[in-house]
Amino acid sequence: KPGDLALGRQPLPKKEADLFKTVVKHYEMKKYKKGIKLADTILKKFPNHGETLAMKGLTLNCLQKREDAHALVKKGLMNDMRSHVCWHVYGLLHRSDRNYNEAIKAYKQALKIDPENLQILRDLSLLQIQMRDLDGFAVTRHTILTLKPNTKMNWLSFAMAKYLTGDLRGAVSVIDIYLGTLTPGSPELERGFESSELAMYRNFVLARIPKNHMEALDHLEACKSVVVDEGAWLKGKAHHQLQLGMHKEAKETVLAMFRRGMTEDYAVHSAYMCCVLELDPESCERALVLKGTGTVATMIPLTSEQKQKVWASHKEELRPMMARSPAAQRVPLTLLEGDEFRKAIDAYCQKSLAKGVPSLGSDLSSLYLIVKNNLFVRALDPVDVASHPTYQLIVELVDGYLESLKKITKFSPDNENEQSPSSLLWTWYLRATLHQQVGEFSEALKLTELCLEHTPTAVDVYELQGSLLKGAGDIDAAAECLDKGRELDKQDRYINNLTTKYMLQANKNDIALQRISLFTRHEGNPEQNLFDMQCTWYELELAACFARKQEWGKCLKKYAAVVKHFDDFHEDQFDFHSYCIRKVTLRAYTDVLDFEDHLWGQPFYGVAAEGIINAYLAIFDTPATAMAEAEPDYASMTPAERKKAKAQARKKKKALEKKAMSQAEEAKKKNEDDQNGNKKKVASVVDDDPNGEALLKLDPLEEAKKYAARLVKYSPKRFSTWICQYDVSIRRGKVLMALQALLKANVLDPESSEIFTRIVEFSQKYPKVEGLHSTVKEVLTSESPALLEGKSLAEYVAKTTEHVRSDSLASLPMKIAVAEANIATQSQSVPEALSLVVDTGLKGRGVSTDSCRTALQLFKKYGDEAAEAKSEWIAKVKERYPLIASFE
Repeated sequence: KPGDLALGRQPLPKKEADLFKTVVKHYEMKKYKKGIKLADTILKKFPNHGETLAMKGLTLNCLQKREDAHALVKKGLMNDMRSHVCWHVYGLLHRSDRNYNEAIKAYKQALKIDPENLQILRDLSLLQIQMRDLDGFAVTRHTILTLKPNTKMNWLSFAMAKYLTGDLRGAVSVIDIYLGTLTPGSPELERGFESSELAMYRNFVLARIPKNHMEALDHLEACKSVVVDEGAWLKGKAHHQLQLGMHKEAKETVLAMFRRGMTEDYAVHSAYMCCVLELDPESCERALVLKGTGTVATMIPLTSEQKQKVWASHKEELRPMMARSPAAQRVPLTLLEGDEFRKAIDAYCQKSLAKGVPSLGSDLSSLYLIVKNNLFVRALDPVDVASHPTYQLIVELVDGYLESLKKITKFSPDNENEQSPSSLLWTWYLRATLHQQVGEFSEALKLTELCLEHTPTAVDVYELQGSLLKGAGDIDAAAECLDKGRELDKQDRYINNLTTKYMLQANKNDIALQRISLFTRHEGNPEQNLFDMQCTWYELELAACFARKQEWGKCLKKYAAVVKHFDDFHEDQFDFHSYCIRKVTLRAYTDVLDFEDHLWGQPFYGVAAEGIINAYLAIFDTPATAMAEAEPDYASMTPAERKKAKAQARKKKKALEKKAMSQAEEAKKKNEDDQNGNKKKVASVVDDDPNGEALLKLDPLEEAKKYAARLVKYSPKRFSTWICQYDVSIRRGKVLMALQALLKANVLDPESSEIFTRIVEFSQKYPKVEGLHSTVKEVLTSESPALLEGKSLAEYVAKTTEHVRSDSLASLPMKIAVAEANIATQSQSVPEALSLVVDTGLKGRGVSTDSCRTALQLFKKYGDEAAEAKSEWIAKVKERYPLIASFE
């Protein structure tokens, strides 16, 4: 039609069309300036050509000119809405902004115009798998396969789509059809990496079909000739055999793994035990996914007969095969009993001490197992460790070593081998570690002093001494001790990082930055460098440091940096969607997808999210602390105060501007020097909000609610998730959500002091909430009694108090919570309630310098009424922890 060319709807003449193709080529080759120059040439003649405008906008976006790019692409799209190129470019622009839902809409609009465009279909499929639109992904990959069935990647992508949508048989069928299209003798059917991975992936899918292990086992035998990953092949075979109850055959497979060299894989040792004991499939499944040095013997309590059976088989079949294997020497420690166990652990300790193994104490602590819910768990509390027979035996042996080494330089009089002087050092070190495990810090510190007198340059001793000082309650001395050890080996990154961590815990963030900067890139801002390296542990410790100082803006800034890292982790998977299919690393790709699906449930993310929630709740509860970081309220001041405050604010602002200018000039000079010296130029990133003032301006409860909701979705089995959810909900006045959080937390850990405190608080608060709907009241009336075990609040508190008093090992945090509940409900007087903490507080579990400080805060809360209890408590704590600092 006349005027269509002016509107940009008609094809360009040949000369300009060739130029447009060159523009696209320059964009693909990242020659953005040349591409823009050619686009301008076209637009001089055809200023409204939609596709050229869109391509110019897309190119500008790559030059960080986002606003101009969006304006041009939208203008191009308005000029030619029937062009699939414009819609495709519009989608690419949204994709670069991580606005994936809008990008998907644009791609789908482009496909309405050109439904067989493979490039758009591929881009759409990548976004669909990124956003986990699995059904849409399957449809798109099927369309691509239909259009281009002669490409291997299309078959594998469609098979993956079938697997992800739960159609396991369909995934297997797609792989079989693809293999059927290959001609005999083709590389894909011969032994090689890609054919091996495809065969193992097919077996992986077969194994996930319910009750299909026999077919999976048969397939493994059939594909053996093409598999190059023999270790995975043997593991898969043993797994299928165990699930089918074929214990004898599985045992032969496990022995083949040992012969192949997999002697240090404790999962293989677990499989061997499953074979010998002929365990049921469910127990075998749990045993094969144990981590670290875990085996069947450390997972479930075994009878003496079962232990003897495994040990006899181990001696007969494994010992001759792997006489020098560390794992084969350690596994028997979990099987032997009585005198045999004593001899085995004696030999194990002597060998490690002679070699000088600093981690021996930590290694032995994994043997302190106690039964809980018919499963073994590791004893961690000093009370449980001190009463454990294995700990008592090790202490007895080590004390014997020390006595003998001092007299005759041997571990025992019966021992023929004389030991080097270092054996005494490491025996002292081990004994100090054993003291630490039961909270005997003073005794342990005396031994570390002997170690340093013996060998002043032993860096490991400084690390242990720092840990002991921290446990004893003097974090400043601990940080200084580690710093002293760091000076001995400035090339040791581990002790440098540990020193940094302790400095942050001592609230010395400036010194900590200096220490960590020794191992960052020397040019530029070290904090920015740490952010670029995604150094999460440092940012979490720094955020906690700022939280203790109540510098909430900086605290939120650092926690937000960790959250940003996880957003980047989620974004980073985008590049793997096509790469993994192309390289046929299908099993690893499914692991990546599974990891990304549970990304927000990772522990580090949980710590950051909880830190943000707690910071915002603290701001909500005491807004004055946040306002102190923001601009003061001049309206409430007298003229003289206002003048003084404004002068201070100007001075502070001027100092900050001067510092920022100085840093910018320094960075500019550094970059110029690097350029003149032919070094790679490093761009300086300037943080416009280093103090997190923008984060302080947000609604605290809305932000806390957002992070609590994410934790509830991705970490529902984490106890602290529901504690955070309750804390947020009760402040928002959402009593039903608060009730739900308490019920969930109570299931996960009914013995926790945190849940007890919140149950008491909720029972006091919810009856006073006004304006509740009748249905809400009805639910509260019917469900809340379950929290109090059907009793009144006073009866519930009285019952818990009686239980805690009768249990000599009740934890100190629980005693603190019960004392506070008795005072809050006026069930007892302040002195009577606090006597529970003072009289028995240091005799049970959960005693640490931190819990002692928490108790002290409780005494201070009640002032003169608790003065006598406070004095007595301070005396008792100082008697147990003589080195505790700032405890008054």
